[in-house]
Amino acid sequence: MIEAKIKGIFQTPIYSTKLKNDFPEEVLSFIINNKIDTQLNIDSRSIKGNSISSNKYILNEEIFKDLKKELELIEKDYFDKVICAADDIIPYITQSWINYTELNQNHHEHCHSNSCVSGVVYINCHETLDKISFINHKYDMLRVGKKANIFNSNIFTLPVKKNEVILFPSQLSHWVPNTEGPNTRISLSFNTFMKGTLGDYTEATELILK
Repeated sequence: MIEAKIKGIFQTPIYSTKLKNDFPEEVLSFIINNKIDTQLNIDSRSIKGNSISSNKYILNEEIFKDLKKELELIEKDYFDKVICAADDIIPYITQSWINYTELNQNHHEHCHSNSCVSGVVYINCHETLDKISFINHKYDMLRVGKKANIFNSNIFTLPVKKNEVILFPSQLSHWVPNTEGPNTRISLSFNTFMKGTLGDYTEATELILK
């Protein structure tokens, strides 16, 4: 028996929390009625894609004012706890949209360009059937493991809950498996960027974002 220590380094953070309150009825009505203003979200890898809102700045709607404020506080908490950002770094939400996924539909694998941290809020979902899957392509070329573990896995799947908020690095590939629940799965996705001063003036690495 060989005695050895194995450490995981450069961990990938998946942050989750829950909204303080349920969605008000008027917000839910807006979300449901907005379903008529959507576009199909399909690519060459999937013929069962879901639909997403035509409005890609949906959180700028007045009815989402309180939700946007809460999500930006959650983003700030992520930046503080995960990134340990400097005090003058302020994250803000850029684009945002609503996803509508019917029975047997999915959301193809993708990542979020031009964003630091991405997030999703679950508005309606089946808490034992609906999931989100994160993809690691590092081991795609050589698949030699006889069983999956935290070091060799190429996919990690999490169950999701109503009113849950999940944040993750925007470059992390992910997808939504086929929806199996009886009701439409509804979620709101968003991207973020930041304002403030990055780097250091004396090291010639400074970048001022306004």
